[in-house]
Order: sequence, then C-alpha cells, then structure tokens
Amino acid sequence: MKEAPLSVAATRHLAVGCLVALIALGLAWELWLAPLRPGGSLLALKVLPLCIPLAGLLKNRMYTYRWLSLLVWLYFIEGTVRAASDTGPSRWYALAELVLCLLLFVACALHVRIRLKAAAAPAAG
Repeated sequence: MKEAPLSVAATRHLAVGCLVALIALGLAWELWLAPLRPGGSLLALKVLPLCIPLAGLLKNRMYTYRWLSLLVWLYFIEGTVRAASDTGPSRWYALAELVLCLLLFVACALHVRIRLKAAAAPAAG
C-alpha cells in the first residue's frame, strides 16, 4: 500500500518534467535553435496549448492527466512529420520531441492507472 504514493509522485514528476521540457524545446527550437525563418518564427506559438495543462498537473487533477494523454499525440504527429522531412539539427529536435511525447504519454497513463487502482483497492477489500 505504501508503494502507491511513491509511484503516483514519480509519475507526476515525470509528467510535469516532460511537459516543461516539451514547452522549453518547442520555444527554443522555433525561436533560436533551428527556426523556420531567421530570427524565429510564429510556429513557437504551438507551445501555448501545452501551457494550459501545466496548472492541472501541478494541482494533481486526474482529468488533466487524461486529456493531456490525448493532446500529446498532436505533438507526436508533428515530431514524426518533421523528423521525416526536416534536415540538419531540426531533425534531432524532432526526435527529441518524439521521445518527450512518448514519455509524457506513459507518465500520464501510468499516473491515471495507479490512482484509479489505489482508489478502487479499499472498496474491493
């Protein structure tokens, strides 16, 4: 029974860390590291939807973990397309985005699963 809080905390920290890293990567990628246009591009605005669930994750709201696990696939698709079509450093940033998206999805899915299982355990016993 003592493993559940540790697992919940670990998945929460992983989810928050991946989300913050995804926001930072998106901004750095489109503004400084490999922008589409010199001086940065408006594509950096793509990180704005990722800022919305950050508050919910920090407040540990189950609903946020659920819908973020669906939202992250849009960024996974973008990373896949750009990894296949971009060249140079941009390809590596796209691959980093893919890894962060997968980790974020796994963290959200595990977090929800562990919390639901912990909530159902006292009722079953």
